[in-house]
Amino acid sequence: MQTALFIEQILNGLQLGVMLFLMAAGLTLIFGVMGLINLAHGSLYMVGAFACAAVAAATGSFWLGLAASLAAAAAAGAIMEILVIRRLYERDHLDQVLATFALILIFSEGTRWLFGSFPLYLDIPKLLQGTVPIPGGSRYQLYRLAIIGVGVAVAVGLFLLISKTRLGMRIRAGESDREMIGALGVDIRTLYTVVFALGAALAGLAGAMVGALQSVQVGMGEPVLILAFVVIVIGGIGSIKGALVGALLVGLVDTMGRFLLPQLFGMLMPPSQAGLVGGALASMLIYIVMAFVLAMRPQGLFPAAKG
Repeated sequence: MQTALFIEQILNGLQLGVMLFLMAAGLTLIFGVMGLINLAHGSLYMVGAFACAAVAAATGSFWLGLAASLAAAAAAGAIMEILVIRRLYERDHLDQVLATFALILIFSEGTRWLFGSFPLYLDIPKLLQGTVPIPGGSRYQLYRLAIIGVGVAVAVGLFLLISKTRLGMRIRAGESDREMIGALGVDIRTLYTVVFALGAALAGLAGAMVGALQSVQVGMGEPVLILAFVVIVIGGIGSIKGALVGALLVGLVDTMGRFLLPQLFGMLMPPSQAGLVGGALASMLIYIVMAFVLAMRPQGLFPAAKG
């Protein structure tokens, strides 16, 4: 049973990692292409979760809710970029932080006004209910495996988009020299809106899928946003590969730390103290990893190549 529990925690870490990747991929694209610090990215995660929950409740279909989450988050991101964000590109990072923090408050209060202060709940679709056997004699939730599968599929899709398509070529060029591609006739404003909407849709997808595992409530995106920033710092700003590796590393370190550290300290002290000390250290572990990576590689593990 201990083997099964260990494998289950590894799968939990992978599931957390791919969810963080969906958040961090959009965030790192936005920062890499636009040089913009977007604190409101977590609000787009919340928008996706609420859109999915509301549509699923109205129609009885999780899949329609999932489609609505992508559409609502992408639309919210595009509107945000057109009305507010594009006025911030030439401003310093402090202005960007203040403006996007204001957007967090606007999204939170607007969501509370629309849906109220009580949380919403999403049911796991029937197709993905149930469990599957894992080594060690235990079983693991099928829906969590599906989240891992979706994360892998999105990672492959983003890699193909960035490396094999004309849009990807423009995104990579925008990361290297935005003035040059503007001079070559590429509509920079449209490119920025598309990238922002793509990043918003990924955040909305993450919120919708995680919404079936926890309650959907106002402010749910902010704790995840902090972890997403840790991911892109570890992986390298502007790098999709770095976002994937950083997200999996953070997910596994956080999950396994919370699982193993109390047990390790239990060998040295009473169980009550071991749980307290181990839990406190586990909550700091990903930040310790981030500090170590920054000390060794200040640009992150896989920084985006610049022209």
